[in-house]
Amino acid sequence: MTQGRRHSLDHGQGWIARYRLRLKRRRLLWRCLRARHQLVQQVDRTDQISRDDILGVAVLRNERARLPYFLQHYRDLGVAHFLIVDNGSSDGSLAYLQAQQDVSVWQTDASYRDSRFGVDWAGWLLMRYGHGHWCLTVDADEILTFPHADRRNLLDLTAWLDQRGVQAFGAMMLDMYPKGPIGAVSYRPGSDPFAVLDWFDGEGYTWEQQPRFGNVSIRGGVRKRVFFAQEPEHAPHLHKVPLVRWDRRFAYVSSTHIALPQTLNQVFDARSELPTGVLLHSKFLEEVIAKSVEEKQRRQHFTHIERYDDYYDGLIANPVLWSPQSLRYRDWHQLEALGLMTRGAWD
Repeated sequence: MTQGRRHSLDHGQGWIARYRLRLKRRRLLWRCLRARHQLVQQVDRTDQISRDDILGVAVLRNERARLPYFLQHYRDLGVAHFLIVDNGSSDGSLAYLQAQQDVSVWQTDASYRDSRFGVDWAGWLLMRYGHGHWCLTVDADEILTFPHADRRNLLDLTAWLDQRGVQAFGAMMLDMYPKGPIGAVSYRPGSDPFAVLDWFDGEGYTWEQQPRFGNVSIRGGVRKRVFFAQEPEHAPHLHKVPLVRWDRRFAYVSSTHIALPQTLNQVFDARSELPTGVLLHSKFLEEVIAKSVEEKQRRQHFTHIERYDDYYDGLIANPVLWSPQSLRYRDWHQLEALGLMTRGAWD
């Protein structure tokens, strides 16, 4: 085969791949548009949103204990308004959210799994209200930190990204855990969860380039070490694109792990010298045991449900996740030194 012929074939295959991704994005956007019918607005304060506001978007269920710290943390970072979907909470989460003056709330009892684990609902809110805004899409158990977080906020970060024409910011999810059994952790609602979940795995992460969506897949951490050591390919993905200057034509493919268009996924490319952050994950509070019992029965949280029965059983058994190699969390400087985040060219 001549070089010209090979180049022509590669170009044709590349065009087909890009066309398929455009079709996929259109299908995802249609799902989000359709999903709006499942949402019942409880409180609408969106008239408060100003042109340059950073918006926070979340889908949650029974997170009343985490909500005070979650909201205050992101307020302190510069989020001006929250768009939140409550998926059938029974612990007072909805009433608490309704009372917050910077929160607009929707409620649904529809299937979390059938909504692509809430992505369709969040996608509609992003499409409807997020266009032109920097939008931070996170779970209630994810707390973002990033380089210079002790003296700069999201307004500083997004201004730097805007100056360089960058539309997205990447963050690795880092599972935090206590030193003893997870059921022995006593958490006071509203307090910093990482005062009790103050350990993490500092090594053992894999980074793999995935050409289809142009993203880097990250796996590892305590869940891979403890629950998926025999099947590491089933360990949860840790790479995320939580912060995006949103356009109504954008779409999340799988949670916030992957977005379209592909350019949004290039956040972990070291050649771009972009800063990256870490989402501190507070999943392993004592409540995770009871929630695991419930979620094993509800079967709403994973695509391949059968792979995760042993995972739920392991959590229900009240394990000790700590190991002699665990590191105690200090600050973002520590995470940067370990290579779990980078400041890139953001000095």
